[in-house]
Parts: sequence; C-alpha cells; structure tokens
Amino acid sequence: MGRKVTVATCSLNQWALDFDGNVLRILKSIEIAKASGAKYRLGPELEICGYGCADHFYESDTLLHCFQVLKQLLESPVTQDIICDVGMPVMHHNVRYNCRVLFLNKKILLIRPKMLLANHGNNREFRWFSAWIIIFIEMVRFLSNYALLQVTVPFGDAVLSTKDTCIGSEICAELWNARRYCSMPKLIFNYILQSNSYLFQSGGIYLFANQKGCDGDRLYYDGCSMIAINGDIVAQGKQFSLDDVEVITATLDLEDVRSYRGERCHPHMYEHKPYQRIKVDFSLSDCKDIFLPTHQLVEWVFHSPEEEIRCSSLHSSRSEAGFLLPLSGGVDSSSSACIVYSMCVQVCQAVRDGNAQVLEDVQRLVCDASYRPEEPREMCGRLFTTCYMASENSSEDTRNRAKELAAQIGSNHLNINIDMAVKGMLGIFSMVMGKWPKFRVNGGSSRENLALQNVQARVRMILAYLFAQLCLWAQGKPGGLLVLGSANVDESLTGYFTKYDCSSADINPIGGVSKMDLKRFLQYCAEHFRLTALKSVLAAPPTAELEPLTEGQVSQTDEADMGMTYSELSVIGRLRKISKCGAYSMFCKLIHSWRETCSPSQVAAKVKHFFKMYSVNRHKMTTVTPSYHAESYGPDDNRFDLRPFLYNTRWSWQFRCIDHETCEAPQHLSELPLMPCNYI
Repeated sequence: MGRKVTVATCSLNQWALDFDGNVLRILKSIEIAKASGAKYRLGPELEICGYGCADHFYESDTLLHCFQVLKQLLESPVTQDIICDVGMPVMHHNVRYNCRVLFLNKKILLIRPKMLLANHGNNREFRWFSAWIIIFIEMVRFLSNYALLQVTVPFGDAVLSTKDTCIGSEICAELWNARRYCSMPKLIFNYILQSNSYLFQSGGIYLFANQKGCDGDRLYYDGCSMIAINGDIVAQGKQFSLDDVEVITATLDLEDVRSYRGERCHPHMYEHKPYQRIKVDFSLSDCKDIFLPTHQLVEWVFHSPEEEIRCSSLHSSRSEAGFLLPLSGGVDSSSSACIVYSMCVQVCQAVRDGNAQVLEDVQRLVCDASYRPEEPREMCGRLFTTCYMASENSSEDTRNRAKELAAQIGSNHLNINIDMAVKGMLGIFSMVMGKWPKFRVNGGSSRENLALQNVQARVRMILAYLFAQLCLWAQGKPGGLLVLGSANVDESLTGYFTKYDCSSADINPIGGVSKMDLKRFLQYCAEHFRLTALKSVLAAPPTAELEPLTEGQVSQTDEADMGMTYSELSVIGRLRKISKCGAYSMFCKLIHSWRETCSPSQVAAKVKHFFKMYSVNRHKMTTVTPSYHAESYGPDDNRFDLRPFLYNTRWSWQFRCIDHETCEAPQHLSELPLMPCNYI
C-alpha cells in the first residue's frame, strides 16, 4: 500500500434519454481515466439517463433502461480494475431516489441515495424523487429483476473503506448544507457547479463532476469539473468546452490530508454521525509510488459575463443546416449574430485542436464530408443567413448597420422589403371592413397605431420562417435553417414585443440575458473580434422602427415607449425576482436607491407603470421562444418564474398602499433619511 492516489472526474455532454449516446460517453470517460492511471472515476449526477428527463422520471421505462445500461457497464472490460461512480435513478420499495451507484470488477459496492434534494430555481427534484432519511443502510434484493447477477446490494448512506483510504459521497445540495465534516472520509466526491470555502475546513480530497451543454431543457451546464485537496484547487476543467467528454485527473498524497486533519480535526469534541463502512479489497495507491509526482496548486479561472455569453454557443441546438436571423442593426439582433459568430470561432479552434466529433458535426451540417472549417468568417458564410426586413418606416442607418455587421462576420445577407406583404394584409382587412387604419401621426387612434405596428412585426416572422425553409432549396442545397430570435430578458419582462413576431423563433440565444449585459457583450466583441460595425450599433438609440420616420429619421425609441430606461428596468427586474418584491416593497426600496434622480412620487409612478405593463403582457411568456437560463431574474414561466399569466391589472390594493406612503413622504430629496430604512 502506498500513499499517493490518482483520481479522475469528468464532464459529459449527456442528453436526456439518449441511452446509446450516454453509455458510450460514460465508457469513453472511464477509458480515458484508466489511461491516466486513475483508480477512481466520478461522473455527473444522473448521467446514465440525463439530468433533464423531468416527468420521464415517472416512467418505469426510464428506470428499466438505466439498469440495462448499468448492466452493460458492469460487463464491459473497460470498467475493470477501477472504482466507477455513476449517477442514475433507482426505485426502492416503490419510492424513486436520485442515486450514486459505485461498482468495481462487476460488483456493485454501494447504492447511495441523495439525502438533500435541490428544489429551488429551475430544480424540481421533489417532484420526481424522495430524499433518503434513514440513518442505516439496507441490503436490497431487487437487482436480479434487472438481469444483474448480484443478489443483494448495500443501499443507503455509507462510505467505502479501501485498503488505503475511505471514500464518501455528497450529491449537489448536500455539499452546501451547514454540517461539520470532521468525521467525513478522506476522499469526498460530489457533483455540483459551485462550492463555499467552509466546505473544505476539515480537509480531504474533493472531486466535482458536471454535466456540460444542454441536455434537452432550458439549462446550459458550463461543464467545469474540479479536483481540490484541503481547500486548494489542483485541477480545473474547461468551461463551455465543445468536447463531448472531458476527463481531468490528479495525483495526490494522502499524507497531506492526514497531516491537515491531524492538526485541525478533533472528532471526539463534536457530535457526529458514525458512517457505516463497506470493506473493499482494493487499493487506490501503489506501494511503488514514491517517484510518482503529485499535482501542484492551480489558480481558479473565472469567465467574465461577456465571455460566458460568448462561450454559451449554439452547438447543442441540433440545427439541420444552419441558422437564419432577422438582423435589424440593433443591439439585440446584433448580439444574436455575434453569438453565432462566436460559435464559429469556437468550432474552428476545436477543429484545429483535433476534435473529431465537432468536425463531424460541421460536415453533417454543410453536407460535405471533405469540408474542414479553417476561418470563422468563412464558416459563418456556410451556416448563417441574415436578413434585413425593411419597411417604409425603416431608416438607412439601421439598414447600413445590419449590412456592415453581416459583411464583417461573413453571413449570407439578404435585403427584404416587407411593404408589399403589409399592404396586402391591410388590403384584405379593408376589403372586409371597409376602413383603412392610420398611424397616430397621420390622425389614427392608438388602437390603429398599435395594429399597424403589429402587422409589420408579424409579417416579419412569417417571412423569416419562409426563407428559413426555402432559401437553401432555392440555391439547390439540402436542408433547412433554424430561425433565431432576438428578444432580451427586459423586453420579455415588460412584454415590449409583439406576440408572434421576430421574438417567435426556434431558439432565442439572448432570451435569458439583459439589455445592459448585451451592450457590454457587444463592446467585448467589438474589441475581441475587431467587429468595428458594433460601435455604431452601440451608439444608436434602441428602436423598433414600426412608426413613420420624421424627415427620414427615427422618431420612435424603445425606452420612450416603455416609459423607463433599460438601466431602470434591470434594477426593477432584480427586485421583482431575486428580492421577491411586490409593488409596495419595490417602491419602499427604490425611494432610497433612486433618491438622487427621482422623487418618491416619481418612483411611485415608475413602479405602478412597470406592474401594469408586466401584468398586462405576462401572457406573452406562455408563447415565448425557448432560451437557455442565464439571468437570476429571468421571467421564463416554463420552469423558473412560476407566476400567473392572467392578472387583475389594476393592482388596486397595492397601489393604494404606495399612494398612502407617497402622500406622507417628503418630496425633496434632502428631506429623506440618509440611511436606508428596514421595511417588514
């Protein structure tokens, strides 16, 4: 028995219910781990079936196929002579559990069920699983039902005791539960994205495994796995890598853990739960490891928000032949275009690095087995079509900005005039109803004005799908294009978009990102990719260009239409979701944070206006285009923001409370207290 252990953890691009693909990726990760000398391999949570199965966890088929995969893993020669730790759902006594299954040389050593379930934000584990609360392990006898030769298996919270060390598990939410760890084993393996410093206070070797990419729902996993010893990082995986399988290993000295714990931990001074130990006739170390070098500490690498937007590419979108984007020359659509260009940059780099899977995917998209992407602009021209959809209300400035950006990123750019289609729609209405609606500036009513804006927006959606389906056909090429949307978080929150317009698409790359972050992202792209066209995009006022121009210039702006700035809306969005503020609490907080710019009555007016806009337009979120979850104040009602979509939009009681406080409040800023008040 030696003192040094080599361990491996991995990030896998698993897909929900893709059992064939998932098992191949698991086996590949084990093979890589063994080739690196590892004696322990850790995989992501629920890796066999995929984390995002949702209500498919209710199906007995999901459980059956997981055990069939487990049987294949047990019988594979790849899994011999290494402790494998995989994640899968298990039903025990008619109760489903989220489990870790640890096995060695065709024998299951332990099934360890999750004891603390994640049930906040986008997580709904209580919907499908039960938490294990029993303090002892059970010997279960059901495995033979799944064609496994083993009759009984330990099931519960226990640790593996090998010849040289002790191995324990923590799963996701268990890691940040406030418990003492003095009695925990020397090797603790877990499966989450983040950690807190107190988790390492008792020492030990921690391994983190993680999912990567999108496994079928709104979550996008960054794939960053990690290995640490006594609170110090020794190995970090790549974030947002395009590799389907990434394995990181580290060789560490168990004596470092023993020395650390010997100084800091005194288990007899604290109450702690004695862990049941399962003896394993196996050693992670080798008696001849004295010359085996150990891994040194590394500095953790953090991505900026702009880099995260750039790296969260569309490689999981399963496009048939590429993408089509209505490019207006504004911040939002330009951001979607830059994300596609960023994807091309990542893909070209991955191909240069020898990623065969990425190269195969690209060749499939372009229907050319000999194609090899070398330069992002050229690849963008192969996969990406942009179109400027002009109307009589469009300005030359926006047309030129879209054209210039398309030229710099290399997309196939189309100029489409929608006036004929708009007039045709209005002609049908006029023929039936005998009236022709007018814009407000031409003497029309507000209803006419809004309807005329909406018909332009909706015609653009129809044309976007038409061109996405047929533009390659017209060029004699196979396949169709995925339509990309460009509505940001703030617009979704207030409903400042037309239902079933260009916000309706197959995928919305920026649907989880705020306007303020998108501006910073474009600034980053302008500098990082040298896209000079973005400077004029950033300098221009945001506008939908749906109302007539004034002397050739835009007269309509988004912020004027919304009645608040994007900066103000970003603050309001965080108060609504993160701080869980209703109208009254939001007013109470904003009179202090906005004291330098707004009086209490002005704050009251802005809060009331926001809640009216939010409640009137909340129904739009039921049809909003899918996007990955990026903002902690995102309004997506599919998983994250579970609020009604129908409201009494008067908010009479709430607004009366605000009015009462406004009447009592001093209207001069100097009269407000300097220190913020506490509101209950």
